[in-house]
Amino acid sequence: MIVRVDDGHGRPIEISEQAAWTKKDHRLRADDEVREASNTKTVMATLVLQLVAEHRLALTDPVEKWLPGQVRNGQAITLRMLLNHTSGLFDYTDDPALAPALTGRDSHVWTSAEILSLVSGHPALFEPGTEWSYSNTNYIAIGAVLEKATGKSLAALVRDRIAGPLGLRHTFYATGSAWHGRHAYGYEPDAAHMPPDVPEEFRNYAGPQHDGHVDVTGDYVTADGADAAIVSTAGDWSRFYGALMSGRLLPAAQLAQMRTTVPEGDPDGLGYGLGIETAKTSCGTVWDHIGVVPGYATYNVTDSTGRRTAAFFFATSTLLTRQAHLTGAALMDAVNCAMFD
Repeated sequence: MIVRVDDGHGRPIEISEQAAWTKKDHRLRADDEVREASNTKTVMATLVLQLVAEHRLALTDPVEKWLPGQVRNGQAITLRMLLNHTSGLFDYTDDPALAPALTGRDSHVWTSAEILSLVSGHPALFEPGTEWSYSNTNYIAIGAVLEKATGKSLAALVRDRIAGPLGLRHTFYATGSAWHGRHAYGYEPDAAHMPPDVPEEFRNYAGPQHDGHVDVTGDYVTADGADAAIVSTAGDWSRFYGALMSGRLLPAAQLAQMRTTVPEGDPDGLGYGLGIETAKTSCGTVWDHIGVVPGYATYNVTDSTGRRTAAFFFATSTLLTRQAHLTGAALMDAVNCAMFD
């Protein structure tokens, strides 16, 4: 795992630790690239809001305006609903047809149009705007809108509007399995060591096997797109959060829209804005996002100013025991509190 905490006073604390059996593959460093998974959504929302500020998009635009005929009930679903997960769209990752792509066993790269077509066969979870439910499909649609509105690829938009201006040398939108620099290796349990409650279609990952695990570092999740495709480092993400929260990337009006939340419907009082979440912790209020793809689980957090940031990364997305889940939750709380020390 990697932990990085910047409390805004002096040099950040960076820690990397790894199991002995992984050292034959790679010696982990705190500045290694990782797959940021659903943290990608924060970047996509930033791109949309930049275009809103330029009057090229509006949060009230129905998705039908940009993707005619591609999204079920698209006339009633606005871009805001996609960004804050109130659209009611079925989550494509729950369709068994995507399991081979999500476990590295399918070489076919799913396009946004193909994913949206598959999702159109599923009924809506609820009427648009009436409830909240996290759905990766929302950001598949957002990515397609961004490309339609700009005529540019998502990789180019991330490079030209985010990574380039901020000098994020290890942040990029992945369109294949290649990494740009030193990177953390990711693992999943092999079929014999997979927890019994994992569905059959997600028990077998592609990749070299040893020590009861599958090395999924070289896998490319061929259904990942605007919901999960960005690679970055803990340090780069801290710089991104700092620029975002300080207003360098967005005008005040659009940053306020991003931080306007809807309740997530759980007792912890979590709220989801546009591509970012807020939570009241025992040490203070934070803005964050969590990401999970095969081999990589990432948590990035910031205060409201962007001057204090933190991150941690696990080299697996499958935690094997209840104790492991409790340990992860305790680490998350410790990271939050260290940021405010």
